Amino acid sequence: MVTKAVFFDIDGTLLNDRKRVSKSTQEAIQALKDNGLIVGLATGRGPAFAHNYMENLQLDVAVCYNGQYIFTRDRILYQNQLAKSSVYALLRYAKRHHKEVSLGLQDGLEGSNIISAGTSSFGQLVASTLPHKLGKLAESTMKKAIRSIKRQNMKALYTLMREPTYQVVMVCNRREEEELVRQFPFMTVTRSSPYSIDIVSKKQSKLKGIARVGQLMGFDTNEVMAFGDSDNDEEMISQVGVGVAMGNATPSLKEKANFITQSNNQDGIAMALAHYGLILYEGQRVFESDDQAFNKVKAFHRLMDGRTQETPRVYAIKEAGHRADFKVEEIVEFLYAAAQGDQDAFAQAVFDLHEAVDKATAKVLSKESTASPLVGQVDALVDLLYLTYGSFVLMGVDPKIPFDCVHEANMGKIFPDGKAHFDPITHKILKPDDWESRFAPEADLKKEIDRQIQKSNLKQASQESSQTPEKKV
Repeated sequence: MVTKAVFFDIDGTLLNDRKRVSKSTQEAIQALKDNGLIVGLATGRGPAFAHNYMENLQLDVAVCYNGQYIFTRDRILYQNQLAKSSVYALLRYAKRHHKEVSLGLQDGLEGSNIISAGTSSFGQLVASTLPHKLGKLAESTMKKAIRSIKRQNMKALYTLMREPTYQVVMVCNRREEEELVRQFPFMTVTRSSPYSIDIVSKKQSKLKGIARVGQLMGFDTNEVMAFGDSDNDEEMISQVGVGVAMGNATPSLKEKANFITQSNNQDGIAMALAHYGLILYEGQRVFESDDQAFNKVKAFHRLMDGRTQETPRVYAIKEAGHRADFKVEEIVEFLYAAAQGDQDAFAQAVFDLHEAVDKATAKVLSKESTASPLVGQVDALVDLLYLTYGSFVLMGVDPKIPFDCVHEANMGKIFPDGKAHFDPITHKILKPDDWESRFAPEADLKKEIDRQIQKSNLKQASQESSQTPEKKV
């Protein structure tokens, strides 16, 4: 998939907990634009709030009020006002149930002092920095304080609703939200904070807004990468080409994401964009894999000689030959162990191995490969990994702890001078003289295999016991 556009939620995503756009995010956005990508916002906030970020970051487009209002830096692309009858019905509902409510107008949210305080930079900073219990206490105290000063003026809202209204925001817990959804099936209700909901027209959302932008700017939603952290990002994250959940995202959003990055305070945006190859991220000098075994081996190579490769490259034939030698040695050791001391059986196995090499050579030479050398090497090495895992499957051995045992042993291949030593021809890492006595993994491997055998025997005995019919007395 080619990514042509990237969209960011604002609160908890584009902004860190201090309500600022981090330097790494600013640089990442500039790099995206330099590379010709469309960069925009997809937010439940209104256009007045988004405007400063559009200008300061030179963004291309903003999808505001959950898809109800879309604009660029020089024109409005789309706007969809809520029907006056719908706004009136929601205000009546709020009055009847004593709910705080605000109207999303072009110039911002108007209405509830509680919602205004909660969506302010200070209110969100307090909510993000206080522990959960203290945060709930502060929220409750704030609500009481604001109510004691000034109760919501519903009459003023009935006057305000004469202006174009794009979204209604209501203080509402999750139980109350379910009732409101039943009462207003012709509206879309989404949650962007723990204490309030956003209400827009049916079939409107951030995703629908992005799709509208794509129709005008020439991209499909499967060519979009989107970032979010809240429940109102779920549709967007689950249905674009690549959906990225911030490390601080809700658990349900993380379940729907293609990728979970670091938090909004830990360069999460830049790291995810670098992971997908859209930018170069200076803070990430070496890449890490989701495969922790790979990361451990990479740490081993960094310790030994600092040689790691950060950009995919093809092995030249001589170096590839040395790497193959290392693997052949382990294959011969595998056959020797399988022979169980029978020298004739081992000799026959090695002879068969030579024949297998000749057969494989003939097979490879008979095929006309269209793959690039790099793809061919990767394909072969992945097949080796897959076959190795398959061998463990058919042995009934879980390889994780044995792998860790071998890794720890390999990390001990440092000589008394504090350095690793290498074979001058193959560059294979050599073992210090005392390595066998201090680090050889066989004893730890035996303990782990014995543990796995004992665990399996107990499980089997338990199953056999449960299947034995009880004797009738």
